[in-house]
Amino acid sequence: MKKMLIFLSVFSIVFGPLGAQHVWDKEIIRVEKNPEIVNELSGMNLDLLMEKDGVIYIVASPRDLIALSAKNIPYDIESSTFYPEVQKDFTVQSGVNGQFHSYPELERDLMGLADTYPELAQVIDIGDSLEQRNIYALKISDNVGMQENEASVIFLGCHHAREWISVEVPYLLGKYLVENYATNTEAKRLVDNCEIWIVPLVNPDGLEFSIHFYRYWRKNMRNNGDGTYGVDLNRNYSYKWGWDNSGSSPDSVSEVYRGPGPFTEPEIQAVRNLFNQNNFQALVSYHSFSQVILYPWGYTENASENEALLFEIGDRMSQLMEPVNGRYYGAERAGDGFYLTNGDTTDWSFGVYGIPSYTIELPPESRIKGGFFNSESDIQPIFNENLPAALYLIDWCIQTYPQKVRASQSQTQQKKRTLRIK
Repeated sequence: MKKMLIFLSVFSIVFGPLGAQHVWDKEIIRVEKNPEIVNELSGMNLDLLMEKDGVIYIVASPRDLIALSAKNIPYDIESSTFYPEVQKDFTVQSGVNGQFHSYPELERDLMGLADTYPELAQVIDIGDSLEQRNIYALKISDNVGMQENEASVIFLGCHHAREWISVEVPYLLGKYLVENYATNTEAKRLVDNCEIWIVPLVNPDGLEFSIHFYRYWRKNMRNNGDGTYGVDLNRNYSYKWGWDNSGSSPDSVSEVYRGPGPFTEPEIQAVRNLFNQNNFQALVSYHSFSQVILYPWGYTENASENEALLFEIGDRMSQLMEPVNGRYYGAERAGDGFYLTNGDTTDWSFGVYGIPSYTIELPPESRIKGGFFNSESDIQPIFNENLPAALYLIDWCIQTYPQKVRASQSQTQQKKRTLRIK
């Protein structure tokens, strides 16, 4: 009892202000997806949880429910079929987050990879979160301590705190490459000819809050100073930031709140700084909403001038993924979906750097357990089906890499590097 009182006291001190945001009075609702309803939902800045079989699931506040009713949009409350009522398969041995990584567990395992494979893997602290957690990048290369004149690619995970599976896929990609380097000729060829950067956890503060306090938490832990908390990190990039109030929200209570300005959040500044010190040829950002490969633009329904190339790469990744487990990930332009996004990762990396950029939405539900959140048994199968797509994209970077990097670039950037090697 004494331990419980201590816990509740600490919780109320640290997280008590979140009560003003009423994060615990939300409901999971389902809305049938049809053109009329999609049109009505557009611009409402709802917290979209997932889309499955013609149904849209939403984490709805009382204010959202009132707004839906005002628009005469019918909905059903589904909270009882979602976590924690349904998902009970986490083991006692593996803790509340099961085999999904917490921040300290990921830190330990990344350091373990670097210690076991020091010639291939290096862990770099690229910046700190709001709550002073390190944001780690795993660099994989045959000459990992050097910046070589060769292709480079980046994989990101967990912009949104509740999307735990988006940590696992990029982490397991790094693990696969170093563990198979000595025995798999294809893995060796890719690592020998490309600098592969993996940032599996962009939002460490949000992840920890999602694990220990509120499973549906999405944003980072920014105190907005008005009784609300959190900025949507995937709306805080500079390209087309705040383009309109449909693709992001100026309202701090919204789950797609874009922040007071572009790059205000240290987690996103860390990604930007990493880009500034490297020459990436492609990007993948892993999320969990439906089961699709999205490419720019997201801020508009219009196609980019590189539409054909973006679709070609995305479609090829889709073709490689489906045979593994029979799951089909369609490739489509993000703006063709039923909601727009502005200030997001892929529009920024494509719009500013001109590189093929993809949001891969991982299957958000467990086929066995049901609900939004994956079971532990889903981790390996979802990684397995994403692996051939990731390997293909690494190879694409190698095959298309322009051999014209300035000879002095490596030495100059190495001297100016502010990243802290762990």
